[in-house]
Amino acid sequence: MLPAAKILKSNGTEGDILIGLLDFDASDFKTEEPVFIEFDGLPVPFFIESITPKGTSRAIVHLTDTDSLADAEELVGRQILLDAEYDGEEEDDFTGWTLYDGARLVGTIDGLEDIPGNPCLIVGDVLVPLHEDLVQSIDRDARIIVLSVPEGLL
Repeated sequence: MLPAAKILKSNGTEGDILIGLLDFDASDFKTEEPVFIEFDGLPVPFFIESITPKGTSRAIVHLTDTDSLADAEELVGRQILLDAEYDGEEEDDFTGWTLYDGARLVGTIDGLEDIPGNPCLIVGDVLVPLHEDLVQSIDRDARIIVLSVPEGLL
């Protein structure tokens, strides 16, 4: 999950919220794809019914099932998260990228094995889990991904 915005305050009495955008534009949010808000540590999906940009870093948003001021107030202070596959960019399978385990070169990535709930990078005959907790950095320009791979996997 990628943090995309923070819910700053309610807006009006119909359930609208004012959000502060984090490295995203209002156009990155698609009404046909869910956004997520954490409740009790679990991401809960919501769909955006409408989004109206307010300058370059804020927007007024109406989410499904938020139809009152009380509903909107319950969301204030929470982050809006995007699933990595819904981050507004075309998915990359990292083919041809260079993979490092910390400072150690692992090799060139041959592709992505999209195992549900556990995507893995293919490097030679080795599958390396691609999980957000393992990612140290991604350099799109240099096509380098640095992971912190658990001992024994390589």
